[in-house]
Amino acid sequence: MSKKSPTPVRFDMMVADRLALFVSINHGLSLSSAANMLVDEGLRMMEHPGVLFRTGPTGRRAGLAAGPDVWEVVRAVRSARGAEPGLGEGEVLALVAENTGVPERLIRVATGYWAAYPDEIDAEIAAADAAEDSAEQAWRRERELLGG
Repeated sequence: MSKKSPTPVRFDMMVADRLALFVSINHGLSLSSAANMLVDEGLRMMEHPGVLFRTGPTGRRAGLAAGPDVWEVVRAVRSARGAEPGLGEGEVLALVAENTGVPERLIRVATGYWAAYPDEIDAEIAAADAAEDSAEQAWRRERELLGG
């Protein structure tokens, strides 16, 4: 468990009202945990311009403001590196940009974010890989049952 420091904070009324509304529609978050999460995300966005946070079926995750989630870009970079281990950095960036449609500068934003928060992004990649494997196994079982 991470050590927490009590930090008294006074919010403007409009900010406090918006924070309370955020908590009311994000069940399971306390006012304190929501404020902590949003401040952390805001600081990360300042550290990594071009990254934002979005909510989805798997929870909140880092994404590119003008593109896919960070984990998707990092997985594409790993795939390109695995398929073409002899390519240089610029060539890998160009290959991923060509295959994904994500500009090289945004690929660098995503890889920079991963470099700062590898455990978070690696966990998202692992979860996506597991979900895809599970879906493929279910599809194969259905094909086998139906004789297709």
